[in-house]
Amino acid sequence: MPRNAATGQRYRGINVLTLGMSALAFRSGDPRWATYKQAENHGWQVRKGERGTTGFFFKRLEVRDDKGDGSGPEGDEESVRRIPLLRAFILFHASQIEGIPDYIPPTVAEAPWRAPEAAEIILANSKAVVRIGGERAFYSPLTDHIQMPPQSAFATAEGFCGTLIHELGHWTGAESRLDRDLRNRFGSHDYAREELRAEIGQMMVCAELGIADCDFSNNAAYVASWLEKLRSDRKEIFRAAADAQRIADYLLAFHPDYANSQAGPPESVPIADGNDATDAPEPIPAAA
Repeated sequence: MPRNAATGQRYRGINVLTLGMSALAFRSGDPRWATYKQAENHGWQVRKGERGTTGFFFKRLEVRDDKGDGSGPEGDEESVRRIPLLRAFILFHASQIEGIPDYIPPTVAEAPWRAPEAAEIILANSKAVVRIGGERAFYSPLTDHIQMPPQSAFATAEGFCGTLIHELGHWTGAESRLDRDLRNRFGSHDYAREELRAEIGQMMVCAELGIADCDFSNNAAYVASWLEKLRSDRKEIFRAAADAQRIADYLLAFHPDYANSQAGPPESVPIADGNDATDAPEPIPAAA
């Protein structure tokens, strides 16, 4: 999962997609990124001519309206306006930065949630009902259970885990959990919309757990529906990524070692809905 080289914080939401799709990260296996200023502050230097990658900063601003006096027990809720703020900023990958220390991946001792049994621990602690049998993997909102083909039906054990995590992603949408609308007719645009969230959430969880076999399983009909929605509404990918981040957070919290790794002072915890508050936009160029 992409993380900030200066602070060590994981990027979230839409930034996982924009940074995770970069060929720089794929080629090197190094997940670290930094702004030009952060690199400079650490004595590192972005190489001349390198082009940066866009990251996004999201925050909800609360502005008090003059019409309310704010003296009520709830601060006159009607007088507070919540304004979404979305700004872009530029990040450089570690491979574009001279002087940055070599990347050393965490060991299993340092990141126990990357051990082979991590998915089993998450499943056990979630108490999700999983039934084995049949040829299809799916989550049933009606019975609140996950149906999985036998493990022998998958080419690898990781393939089984990746598919199970995908269905657990749908499982999080129940009213008693993250409360997404799962009453969508199979093949509809809303059904495909939920699938997109489960797919991105699956990718986030698999990346954090180190599960390599995490292929997207949906067919061309879903992809066509996603593209239609994304082209008609440019904000949809931000909403999908934010929902997927909530899915990933919900599932990963069932691993006690991962949950403990996220505990810390408030300033070190990434803000909700998507992005690292330490990366507030800076007036820096897109190229060094």
